Amino acid sequence: TYMIFSPLSEEPKTDISLPHDQLSRAKQIKERKKILRDNHQNVEMERAARLRTVLIPLDEVRAEWEKTSGPFHKQRVAEHCGIFRDLFKGATFIPWVTLRVQYSQEDEDLVPVYYGNIVTPSEASSPPEVSYEADKGSLWTLLLTNPDGHLRNTDSEYLHWLVTNIPGNDIQSGKEICHYLPPFPAMGTGYHRFVFLLFKQDCPIDFHEDGRPTPCHSLKMRTFSTFDFYRKHEDAMTPAGLAFFQCQWDSSVTWVFHQLLNMREPVFEFVRPPVYHPPQVKFPRHQPLRYLDRYRDTEEPTYGIY
Repeated sequence: TYMIFSPLSEEPKTDISLPHDQLSRAKQIKERKKILRDNHQNVEMERAARLRTVLIPLDEVRAEWEKTSGPFHKQRVAEHCGIFRDLFKGATFIPWVTLRVQYSQEDEDLVPVYYGNIVTPSEASSPPEVSYEADKGSLWTLLLTNPDGHLRNTDSEYLHWLVTNIPGNDIQSGKEICHYLPPFPAMGTGYHRFVFLLFKQDCPIDFHEDGRPTPCHSLKMRTFSTFDFYRKHEDAMTPAGLAFFQCQWDSSVTWVFHQLLNMREPVFEFVRPPVYHPPQVKFPRHQPLRYLDRYRDTEEPTYGIY
């Protein structure tokens, strides 16, 4: 016999996404059938497929994915990684706007940020290049936060970057109210999530209460809550884009603590709990000969072959 556990029914989550005009499923299927029918009638494509010389336009495939199922896939990945749970207290949104983030390197290479890929602190030491599609005259807000790295309060975050009132997709023309701070995941704390969030504004917003001095190298002033920030301005802005990477300690973190934050670098170590042993019984049936060794004092020698 088998015991079947039914999954617990989750409460419906609040959807705070941008309104989006999505094609109906019937229209999508109709368009795909038309494309498939045209491909079957294409003699050159049939010959290339038979000779195995056909080339798939990957850029067009990705562009189509971004417009159709891509936003839903990104939402599921963010849900799996706990982004909505930790930043929006369970509320969720579909990232309809594609957010492209790339870190430039000295050798002219680019390190992209996708949806949970690994980027080292050395690679993310300078502000990234951010791009997205935006209508003329629209306003946006971009922030970078770390929900895993606060040294004192597990429910708080560290704000690494905040640019507001961005006209269109021109990040340089926006108001930077908190300058970029490189990632500094402490040694021994594992991987940290660094989340880029893009908000679409309905109108110009006064963010003077959320501003930080320049330069701002105080962790106390960098303490942040995305949920409180969104609740304060939810009537005038809506989350629209998402990208995040994972990051763990490397040698550049020491420089950030010593030179930028002007503090000693904390180092953490995982302390395993003691091994549990059940209470000793007088007649240990069906136990190995070394049963009594686990109940000896540490000073006493143990016997047997190990």
